[in-house]
Amino acid sequence: MAGNPSPSAEPMLLRVNIFNTSSNLPLMVAMNEGYFARRQLTLEVQHTPNSDAQRAGLAAGQFEIAHAAVDNAVAMVESAGQDVVIVCGGDAGMNDLMVRAEINTIADLRGKLLAVDAPGTAYALAAKKILKNHGLLESRDYGVKLAGGTGPRSAAMVADPQLAAGMINPPFSFTVREKGLKSLGSQFSLLGPYQATGAFVQRHWAAANADVLQRYLAAYIEGQRHVMNPANRAAMIDLLRDKFQLSASAAEGTYDALVTLGSGLAPDAAFSRPGFQTVLSIRAEMEGMWGGVPPALDRYLDLSHYDAAMLMAVD
Repeated sequence: MAGNPSPSAEPMLLRVNIFNTSSNLPLMVAMNEGYFARRQLTLEVQHTPNSDAQRAGLAAGQFEIAHAAVDNAVAMVESAGQDVVIVCGGDAGMNDLMVRAEINTIADLRGKLLAVDAPGTAYALAAKKILKNHGLLESRDYGVKLAGGTGPRSAAMVADPQLAAGMINPPFSFTVREKGLKSLGSQFSLLGPYQATGAFVQRHWAAANADVLQRYLAAYIEGQRHVMNPANRAAMIDLLRDKFQLSASAAEGTYDALVTLGSGLAPDAAFSRPGFQTVLSIRAEMEGMWGGVPPALDRYLDLSHYDAAMLMAVD
């Protein structure tokens, strides 16, 4: 297989930092199926409690690869002066605007609190844009409270009646339904195409470790293909159920959300330029950056490694 090390090569350890959500099912599958191992890669998977910790960890060299909403990479470049690049896509977020039972419309969020991870990145900005589209502005019409990544945020929304709304993705968007929360609509239906999860790295690390990064991405692409293969549906539902301790219906709903084209996993973990344009446009509007005009997309991208990985990946 082109681009692979010899069987006798010493395995290389890669530290990968993720949120504990179902969007990382391809990573888990690629590990379980040996796609990384056959490329002489060993993974140390770290779970981050929130995006602030993840961005700080990548900047400090505590791990090599981050998987999260790619708006975090933009934030690292623009707010922290870090030279990071996005190297592949992943999914469109699969978020729902989840609310407490007494909330029936977006207008009902007036005077309430929005639960977020970090106030100025990714899904928090998407939520604020949705609310703005419905006439609600932060501070004037609603407040924001930090509640951590999706898992902790969903638990906080269930436990704290003051947290009226939050962007929640699978499997938590299904488990919170079982605890009384409901959806006012998917992010995809409310905002359209969006580039959510992707992998990003320090640019200097990618340049110095191109072969390693390309092998990693090839294995990740194979994991994405495995998850999205209809022949593996039952096994993937079982894996989701075991990994996240889900009910049968929540596991099935999560898998169906993952494989929904447009709003779920991207085939081959491809990067969506239209979706990323939405990300930058929302940041320009909601944060007032770049004079309200988003910059060229390629400022934050290096997809050359992904292109090389696609040639290495096995169907």
